[in-house]
Amino acid sequence: MLVTDVEFKANFEKYIPIIVKENIFITQNGKTIAKVSNPHISAVESISGILSDLLPENFDRKNLREERISKYSEN
Repeated sequence: MLVTDVEFKANFEKYIPIIVKENIFITQNGKTIAKVSNPHISAVESISGILSDLLPENFDRKNLREERISKYSEN
């Protein structure tokens, strides 16, 4: 999830439950300046949180992993 520094400061308590599920990237003037992360979240979960609007509805990490493995197996 992307959030501005002003929004994060003003509503910090609102973001605590979100951090449990996904990483939060804090922006300032359109640039990422910080990352608040849960150490128990994988990189894929973090990325899928950021890109959730761009991913297809049927996005599945297991299928993605299998697809990547099959691509490397073919070479």
